Amino acid sequence: MQIEIRHQPAFAVARLTLASGESVKAETGAMAAMSAGVSIEAKMEGGLFKALKRSALGGDSFFVTTYSSSADGSWVDVAANLPGDIAVVDVAPDRAVAVTKGSWLANEASVAMDTKWGGAKNLFGGEGGFIAHMTGTGKVVVASYGALDLHTLGAGETFTVDSGHLVAYDDGVGMVAKTAGGFMNAMKSGEGFVVEMTGPGRVWTQTRNPSGLINWLTQVLPFTRA
Repeated sequence: MQIEIRHQPAFAVARLTLASGESVKAETGAMAAMSAGVSIEAKMEGGLFKALKRSALGGDSFFVTTYSSSADGSWVDVAANLPGDIAVVDVAPDRAVAVTKGSWLANEASVAMDTKWGGAKNLFGGEGGFIAHMTGTGKVVVASYGALDLHTLGAGETFTVDSGHLVAYDDGVGMVAKTAGGFMNAMKSGEGFVVEMTGPGRVWTQTRNPSGLINWLTQVLPFTRA
């Protein structure tokens, strides 16, 4: 599968070009456009239990949509709901990748996705404790709210990030939840819980926090009455 990302960095769209007979799995509703001859199948990927776990715990769709190319090859454009960028993440047998809630967009059929408990460090950040765990060999397409940053950490190298700004990270990256500057400072600054990431490995972050958007909309939108 060939991937071309267009309209970066604010309104990115990924064009997935498929060879004859090739297929790609995508988040339900992510397709923006596609060429003629593409066949579509939506199903509970991995069966009922995995579909329920992915939807109820991981925050992704109950159904996964598979797009398969025609004999002559095809393309599918995928895009996220929120404005932002798109990155292509390589997954290998010795390098699984964790993708946070709402960031998964698509992946090659050779990559398997399961929902995994990511630990209380994600839960404390208000993003939900479960992540999409990507294994196998191939490419995964992830989307951000705002711009994307890639941090490549060396062994023992650390940095701190609010969990709402996390997009994806290598499975071997260490994570520790903590308060920003202690409990009292966290209460005064409004930063709350943060996550300390420790290398080696890759970490993708986004410059905007979807939870911040939800909180702002809740404050400014008028209350509706039944």
